[in-house]
Amino acid sequence: MSIFTDQSDWHKPQGDAYVTTAVLQWEVGKIGSGLWVRVPWGFAFDMSVPWWLRWLFSPHNPRYLKAAALHDWALFDNWDRVASAALFNDALKASGVGSIERFAMTVGVIMWKWK
Repeated sequence: MSIFTDQSDWHKPQGDAYVTTAVLQWEVGKIGSGLWVRVPWGFAFDMSVPWWLRWLFSPHNPRYLKAAALHDWALFDNWDRVASAALFNDALKASGVGSIERFAMTVGVIMWKWK
């Protein structure tokens, strides 16, 4: 287990989205790397899923929410789309999301609103 996977009571619903109620911490790479991403308390985020895919990927699935918060924070913090998608993918894996589901979701966040 890790700080990330052990953390509970870190968010609350806010309309169709969520807001962090505690700092969400993720160590990039591997445990012991010393490279941390910290999503601050009070950060609003969502799990954007097109309506036509919500039968497959619920935007309120608790296994997705930490990854969504990290991804949204990384974009807010000016990470590029691919780097923030890699963070999202790793966080999904740590949350127990399977490889096929994770692949589809990671491709989705890379392509979402592509410019």
